[in-house]
Formats: sequence, C-alpha cells, structure tokens
Amino acid sequence: MDLHSNNAMYTLCGLVVGVLVGFTGVGGGSLMTPLLVVVFGFNPATAVGTDLLYAALTKTCGTFVHGRNATVDWRIVGRLASGSLPAATAMIFLLQHLDRSGQGTDRLIGAVLGVALILTAISLVFRGRILARFAHVAEGLQERQVQRLTIVLGVVLGAVVSLSSVGAGALGMVALLLLYPKTPSARLVGTDIAHAVPLTLVAGIGHWYLGSIDWTLLVSLLLGSLPGIVIGSQLATFVPDRILRPILGTALAAVGARLIA
Repeated sequence: MDLHSNNAMYTLCGLVVGVLVGFTGVGGGSLMTPLLVVVFGFNPATAVGTDLLYAALTKTCGTFVHGRNATVDWRIVGRLASGSLPAATAMIFLLQHLDRSGQGTDRLIGAVLGVALILTAISLVFRGRILARFAHVAEGLQERQVQRLTIVLGVVLGAVVSLSSVGAGALGMVALLLLYPKTPSARLVGTDIAHAVPLTLVAGIGHWYLGSIDWTLLVSLLLGSLPGIVIGSQLATFVPDRILRPILGTALAAVGARLIA
C-alpha cells in the first residue's frame, strides 16, 4: 500500500468527522459512511466495511481510556456482545450469499443505512423526550428482563451495524439509558464504546473477508480523524452540543431519506 497515494480530501473528511465526534459524541459511522457514499460515491459495501475497521481502531483507544477510568460495565458489555457478535456473523454470511457484483447487496445496505440514519437522527433530536416517555416502563423491569432485553438489543445492533456501520453509538446509548437508568451516564458511554470494539472488529473482519475494505482510504481517514477527535474534545466546552445535535440530526435524516429513495 502506497501511503503517498492517500487522497487529501479523505484525510480532511476524517478530520471533520473526528472533530464532530469529539463535539457531540455521535458515532463516527453515522457521519463517515454517508459521506463516503453520498459525497465521494463509494460503493455502500466498501464504505461500510472500511468504516467498521476504522471504528474498531479508533474506539479501541477510547475503551483503553474508559477502562483505566473504571467507566466500563463489563457485565453489560458481555450481555450485549452475546447477542451482537452472533448476529454480526450471521449478517456477514448473508452478504456472502448475495450477489455482491450486482445491485441487490448495494440496495440492501443502502436501505438499512438510510433507515439507521433516520433513527439516529430521531434519537439525537428527541432523546430527552424518548427517555421521559418510556422511563416508567423501564423502571418496572425485573433484572432478568433487563438482561434478556440487553441481549436482544445486542442482536439488533449486531445486525444493523454489520449492514450499515451505524447504530452502535446514538441508538445503543438511548437504549442503554432506558434499560439502566440508575447507572451513571459516563459509565454507560464507556460501556457503549467498549462493546462497539468487538462488534465493529468482527463485522469489519467479515467485510475484509468479503473484499469490501479500501485500505488506502482507511489509512487516509485515520490520519485525519485521530487528531480531529482530540481537537473536538478540547473545543467541546466552547460549542454547546445542544446546538450541533439538532443540526446533525436534520442532516442525517435528509441523507437517510435520500438513501432510501
């Protein structure tokens, strides 16, 4: 792989997404994958596969930090992974048996990506209302029910993330806040990030096996996103995410609608 062939625009894209992730905490897949598909015209399978490995590498660093700060609930991570990893593997086998050279797989991935983006947008804009609306239901759940629902959540995330690279962040976080209302939000954030590492790694390796990874693109994105996340995290106190979240939500909903159409 010739590192000198990296496209500066991809690195700039990685930088912008990294800054936005640092500002808002929105999953990189929600931002990066639609940019690769809509703006740069990448094949949806290639965009998703590359973004999955990109997410696995970047979130490994985040998991290390959260682990050292004891802000990861490994019990919840295990529950999520017990559902998400088998589901991700099943989705890779499904993609393997589809005609990847035709348009069927692209339409499937594009449709799932579009729906996931719209749901992510809804969770960004209306997260407070969603939590308030269903809080009383979640509070009445027994521990065994919470455990089963967490595994089901893992299955849903495993399937959606493998097909779209979107969902492990915003969607997973809302569900975890509902299922574990007594757990500190910082600990749930760390838990969500820690779970995303094995999920995106398994799904990313699956896409690697399918041949849908662009390695030059991956390196280009990382060259921009890693410093971008640091910059965004440092500047987050100066730009309230209550301003950025509705803007991002609207943009994601528009892109999602375009992908579905």
